[in-house]
Amino acid sequence: MGITTGLALAGWVPVSIYPRWNFLLLATNQLVNHLDKLPLISRYRPKVIIRVGVGSERPLHPQHQHVGDFADAFKLLCRTVEIIRLHQPEDVMLAYRHALERDDGRSTIIVEYSDYYNER
Repeated sequence: MGITTGLALAGWVPVSIYPRWNFLLLATNQLVNHLDKLPLISRYRPKVIIRVGVGSERPLHPQHQHVGDFADAFKLLCRTVEIIRLHQPEDVMLAYRHALERDDGRSTIIVEYSDYYNER
């Protein structure tokens, strides 16, 4: 997440991919204290797209360290980063286009649900 923020400060729009929320927990410091707070404490408006997944539970449950959905918790932690949950296939392109083309200086976390790949 630190490299991602640095790339965004250099003018890029990086896409940072975390297969599970449980892995993004390790980057919480950089996400919450750096990327999210930069627009509040400086003139910088880094735009980052963060793709995070909620692990599938069907047909095989990978156990609890891979199926957490922490979107609600991160909404409480982040003041400038928007979180978008993808529940329908038609939402995918709209969400990524919104995240890429936004001009409000906000980063976006896009939450994908692995179980939906086989179900929708």
